[in-house]
Amino acid sequence: MTDREEVIDMVLSTFSVEGNSLLWTGKGEYLRIDPCGPDGVRVRSSRTPIDAEGPNDPNGNRRSPLSALLPDFVAEPQRATVSIDETAHTATLVNGGITVRAEVEMYTYSCRLSFFDAGGELLFAEQSRGGALQRRSRHLKPRLGGDFSAEVTFEADPEERLYGMGEYQQNILNLKGCELELAHRNSQASIPFVVSSKGYGFLWNNPAIGSVAFARNHTRWSAESTKAIDYWVTAGDSYADIMRRYADATGHAPNMPEWGLGFWQCKLRYWNQRQLLETAREFKRRNIPIDVIVIDFFHWPHMGDFRFEDEFWPDPKAMCDELHDMGIKLMVSVWPQIGLDSENHAEMNARNLLVASERGQNIGMMFEGPSQFYDATNPEARDYVWDKCRANYADKGVDAFWLDEDEPEFAPYDFDGFRYQAGPVLQAGNIYPREHCRGFYEHMVAEGREGDIVNLTRCAWAGTQRYGALVWSGDVHPTFADFARQITCGIHLGMAGIPWFTTDMGGFLDGDINSPAYRELLARWCAFSCFSPVMRNHGDRSDHEAPGRNEYGKEDVRAADGSHRCHSGADNEPWSYGEDMERIFRKYIAIRESLRPYLRELFDEAHESGQPLMRGLFYEFPDDGRAGDVADEYLLGPDLLVAPVTTAGATEREVYLPGGPDVNWTDVRTGETHAGGSTVSVPAPIDEIPVFARDGRDHGLNGRM
Repeated sequence: MTDREEVIDMVLSTFSVEGNSLLWTGKGEYLRIDPCGPDGVRVRSSRTPIDAEGPNDPNGNRRSPLSALLPDFVAEPQRATVSIDETAHTATLVNGGITVRAEVEMYTYSCRLSFFDAGGELLFAEQSRGGALQRRSRHLKPRLGGDFSAEVTFEADPEERLYGMGEYQQNILNLKGCELELAHRNSQASIPFVVSSKGYGFLWNNPAIGSVAFARNHTRWSAESTKAIDYWVTAGDSYADIMRRYADATGHAPNMPEWGLGFWQCKLRYWNQRQLLETAREFKRRNIPIDVIVIDFFHWPHMGDFRFEDEFWPDPKAMCDELHDMGIKLMVSVWPQIGLDSENHAEMNARNLLVASERGQNIGMMFEGPSQFYDATNPEARDYVWDKCRANYADKGVDAFWLDEDEPEFAPYDFDGFRYQAGPVLQAGNIYPREHCRGFYEHMVAEGREGDIVNLTRCAWAGTQRYGALVWSGDVHPTFADFARQITCGIHLGMAGIPWFTTDMGGFLDGDINSPAYRELLARWCAFSCFSPVMRNHGDRSDHEAPGRNEYGKEDVRAADGSHRCHSGADNEPWSYGEDMERIFRKYIAIRESLRPYLRELFDEAHESGQPLMRGLFYEFPDDGRAGDVADEYLLGPDLLVAPVTTAGATEREVYLPGGPDVNWTDVRTGETHAGGSTVSVPAPIDEIPVFARDGRDHGLNGRM
């Protein structure tokens, strides 16, 4: 061996083992690979040493709050092995069904990672240097102040199919070829977990604002501001295996209480106690089943007061008592904004419980007056908000909370303009909805409500599911195009680990209750909602024919002294749309009631093993190539195929039935049976939705549709 070869060997031999973890250093980089879960690995790269607990957070805590992984989620030590081949300048970590191979590239002195399944099949790999191209797979680029922007690039199979990533308003099922923003917006919940048809799940364990590109020639993840690269990978033999591993890693959804399974009634907005109770009584008079009724926003005196306004809600406890006597639960909307005129603003501002502006005035939103969001990443702020909500809502009988606006909805979305206790929004922004839900859930558990918690939220990040979060798809428009997107939103949200999903039935932003075209859309959406995880009616409707409405068909609301209050939309109850629509509502609410046993099974499965309720056809039929791209159908659990009608004026539709000839699909409306792998054209009149039962498992629907 020449002197030069000895020098090269000496320089390259920088792999080391700590416990059952693999470490490498070089060119200013610290790389750590930990076995994480039975069949998973966590990869971290930083410019400073990384210990087993992870880089310190801004407050010096050893365990970073920015991680989605549960603190106690670790590998079984006996399953993980590490080997180093100094001659070949490679090292290998094997943990159950996943293997990571680290190879130091000569002369450039970089370390490239490749990931394999239990059979030795390549799943994906970090991109190579490309010879003279000198590409970087992991790139930490310095930012002013000592942090970094991060980019990681992988070589990926151009034929793989990708699912998950949360909720993006597009009716695309296979995400291969998509570029997605890693940031929350109204009707966009960015959850950076993706599942591949090749048999792996990948979590970008970083809540920074960024992007991901699932291109044919590479996959590239980026963060605008961070302290380290951090991602987690797991392998599995099926989609169900991968989702089970992900739930173990980031948390399981709790048990769905029985009252979550029925019909939920809401509108924008019941603005006084008399109106709400009259609506609940009318449901009972008409004998229409209802589990939950909802009080929407601006029932408070000022944004951030966290209490009912006495003039309009004179006796909340008596109201809750009457609702409970009728067997109805009450959910109340709580916004995270604190108005500058709120009775709580001065104290919260003085105690640093608000999000801080990096420049200019400390204002995050201007809707119905200037306000700033409370800092949900600050445990003291979470305690403060809950103390107000407990005293003014929970102690008076309110059962559940609607955690609206929790992206949070900065107006505009200037992510570089605000800072949380956990860090600047550019670096920590996407954890806000998780921490907001956490504050309510943990306090409600402490109050003895475990097993009886559902809080409606407009956004989520990885791990939010463990805090009783029912995610809805935001303020979508009342159009058939928006309606079609809700199918893929529900599927992808489930594949991102959030099994509890719902939509604003009929869309949120407007909808003329007297319009035949709108009633057609609402009928189709009602049927879809019946076969969604939660059936919930909500929207800001218009009625241009009712007396006393403004130019937009809304109801102006004034206090006794004549001062302005937020408007109310038109009536939105099943009987508000005429006899034909009431009949359709009654039909699907009754079907929903009959589905309770099956829904309980599905929610239990979601709790126990992380399985989604809404599933793309690929989930149960991974070997069916056509199933991987069907974006306008889905499975409710393993047994019911649902094919919503998403085209205006349609009276029939084509339905693809997945599987092979050994699978039978029965149209529960007619009893006609078809073999899997076929496409059928079926009638779809306005009051029907095509639903097919797999191998006779119709759950009592046969003949009821």
